[in-house]
Amino acid sequence: MVFEPDVFSAISNPVRRDILVLLKKGPRAVNDLAQGFELSRPAISEHLQVLRKARLVKEEPRGRERYYHLDPRPLAEVEAWIESFNRYWKQRLHDLEELLEEEDKK
Repeated sequence: MVFEPDVFSAISNPVRRDILVLLKKGPRAVNDLAQGFELSRPAISEHLQVLRKARLVKEEPRGRERYYHLDPRPLAEVEAWIESFNRYWKQRLHDLEELLEEEDKK
């Protein structure tokens, strides 16, 4: 069975999250990205492959180098998941507020 990372597993790693933050500023080559980490270039390349398989980055060959671009669209899945919890907690706090107001009236 081959493991294909989903968005959640891809962003579970702090190095990959940091790579995504760097790519928000624009496309970067692997060598440029590797300079910002205390990891080897091959280790950064492995992280980039996980992000690519999760569709969070796109790879663009330019001569001998490969540039990576952020594709934030898959993060909508994460946003939707988090939003469901936001709605849950807002409702719970609203219910608590109503209960406290009823108790104050008594």
